[in-house]
Amino acid sequence: MTAKLDYRWHLREVMATRGMFSTTDLRPLLAERGIDLSPSQTYRLVVERPERLSLKTLMALLDILGCAMDELIEPVPAAGRRREAAAGADGDPGVGDFRPRRARIVRE
Repeated sequence: MTAKLDYRWHLREVMATRGMFSTTDLRPLLAERGIDLSPSQTYRLVVERPERLSLKTLMALLDILGCAMDELIEPVPAAGRRREAAAGADGDPGVGDFRPRRARIVRE
């Protein structure tokens, strides 16, 4: 019997480690590489787990972020995925400790 696999999508985390905290940061970089996505498509690519992804888009993401494929896509057993979904976490840790610093406005 073959083991059933699933995956986790880590684009949001990888972007955060590179100092990219907004989906609007990614869109022009994709356009430079010939990938034209609408703002809503770019948002969904970052915050949701894609079911279908073109290889050109994947290669552009790897180039933009300077990372390997295994940093973006993590294979996991399908049974473990169900447990996480039941917990409501969806396996997405968000950006974790990679948060921009709060701006301080000082009046002179």
